Amino acid sequence: MDLGLQGKIALVTGGTSGIGLAAADLLLGEGARVAICGRDAGRLAAAQAHLRARHEQGDLLAATCDVLDRDAVARLQAQVQGWAGGLDLLVNNAGQGRVSTFASTSDADWRAELELKFFSQINTINLFLPMLQQSSSASVVAVNSLLAYQPETHMVATSAARAGVQSLVKSLAREFAPKIRVNSILLGIVASGQWERRYAKEAAPGQSYEAWIEAEAVNRAIPLKRFGQPAEAARAILFLGSPAASFITGASLEVSGGASRHI
Repeated sequence: MDLGLQGKIALVTGGTSGIGLAAADLLLGEGARVAICGRDAGRLAAAQAHLRARHEQGDLLAATCDVLDRDAVARLQAQVQGWAGGLDLLVNNAGQGRVSTFASTSDADWRAELELKFFSQINTINLFLPMLQQSSSASVVAVNSLLAYQPETHMVATSAARAGVQSLVKSLAREFAPKIRVNSILLGIVASGQWERRYAKEAAPGQSYEAWIEAEAVNRAIPLKRFGQPAEAARAILFLGSPAASFITGASLEVSGGASRHI
């Protein structure tokens, strides 16, 4: 199926690793013009080299940006405007989870978590909204978590913030319609660097990474009995963000291997 992304202009925040990098890779493969951003210049350079090696003819912009810094996002907006002259797809992917219970979460931790989850969405949407409004097929995809509907006590602050982001997505979908579609994906467990670090600390002597994550998937009662891969989440992002999903807005797509329990 042709997703209709040829020649479209996309920005992926948190695009230096994991799901963001996979999304940028797939977008370039579909013929889109792709901008990625990240805070770490070294990781950004490595991601840029990786993508250029895989897509020698691809149109790629890589820029350092902390999406919590509104001035930095404004500079990023100017870079994208000068590079491509517009924007069709914004993928808000920045942000990771905080492991803490209510008792162990300080006021500063609450503020930091709420700021990260909300303003990694708010700043980019605010600054890129005029560009999206000029597109004939504008779309925003928020990378969110199953925690939004299925909170965990050991991730209380992240769960609360994720639920708020999901409410924001729903509100923006109605406010921005019919010009801009706004959707989200809800992630379960996706293999990433944090799981490799946990494997290094927790695995039994001689236990392979593959065996360890398989056991973790079983312990966590994931019906598909494995973790997701970044490219699997990225494919969901591409579909929701593409013209192929032209009648879908305000929706969420679970990418969890069947781990959700809510209806």
